[in-house]
Amino acid sequence: MGEAVKPLAQQQFIEALYAFVGAGADEQVDSRGSGHINDTFMMSNHGIVLQRINTDIFSHPQQVLENIVKVTDHIRKALVREGKDPETGTLRLLETKDGDVGFIDSEGDWWRAYRLIAPSLSFDKVQSPHDFYNSGRAFGHFQKQLADFPAASLHETIPHFHDTRKRFGDFQAAVEEDAAGRAGDVQDEIRFVLDREDVARYFSERLDAGDLPLRVTHNDTKLNNVLFDAETGEPSAVIDLDTVMPGLAIFDYGDSIRFGASTGLEDEPDLSKVWLDLELFDVYTKGFLEGCEGTLSEAELDDMAMAAKVMTYECGMRFLADHLQGDVYFKVSRPNHNLDRARTQFKLVADMETKWDKMREIVAKYR
Repeated sequence: MGEAVKPLAQQQFIEALYAFVGAGADEQVDSRGSGHINDTFMMSNHGIVLQRINTDIFSHPQQVLENIVKVTDHIRKALVREGKDPETGTLRLLETKDGDVGFIDSEGDWWRAYRLIAPSLSFDKVQSPHDFYNSGRAFGHFQKQLADFPAASLHETIPHFHDTRKRFGDFQAAVEEDAAGRAGDVQDEIRFVLDREDVARYFSERLDAGDLPLRVTHNDTKLNNVLFDAETGEPSAVIDLDTVMPGLAIFDYGDSIRFGASTGLEDEPDLSKVWLDLELFDVYTKGFLEGCEGTLSEAELDDMAMAAKVMTYECGMRFLADHLQGDVYFKVSRPNHNLDRARTQFKLVADMETKWDKMREIVAKYR
């Protein structure tokens, strides 16, 4: 989902490759990434991953790179303290021959290169509850490694990304404008969002009151953003750090539950197939809290179930707003695609509400 990667000229790729590799650069590409945001090239002959940054999404690429350098430097120090290899436990941005971590080509596009972490594996889909547990461990450990990092020193690479209170205001505006003339057909869904304004405001008010600590958040906690050691199968590194910024640690947890503990696809039209799988909720919660190793506050632990609900509600609200606006942000492949997505999220929220006590019992079991 999101905006498509814009066309790329071969000359731009060559300029960027030579900027990072220099004389003797071999232009052979092993594979090209399938992501929707950045343009990615695997260059194992040089031991690097080369990427063009999508500046339509990240309008301040220098800030993205600064965040990544700060966070990965901090993680490498943590890895040394843990007795682990700092070169396989996190990303390392490479410098150009001019000593910069970013390169601007002749078309004005930004590029960066990472050292290839090998041997490692990644997975696009959860194959078993153990996979989900391991991803929880990885993202929890990410929080542990950065627990003493000054989160406020990071740039907000996508402003108001998880500001659910602001998203609620944007949603109200989308309903009022009704740009695509669809509001009349989705009154039940609109009412579902509006009836839960307290959910939209919950974490903003907690932050305003100083009840929860500001931490480094990843904001894209999919399974394929964890690298696994090819020999041991253990999680080794969290990658794709473009959206690293200040936020709430439990937002990362909540978003993982939102998409990973659902029994249905995010755009499943048959809502009878969609509910919260408490077994998957349990294993991820166990893994995440094991990875955190006691670094979360009591207030954060108290709000973990709420984070799952809020992240699911927020995502559904965004899908419905885009449906009302005429599908201008999320990519769609069929009529009412965003509406289907919104309905799956709302079904999950409603199911969480029926399983609320059980969710909190599971968190309490591992805290």
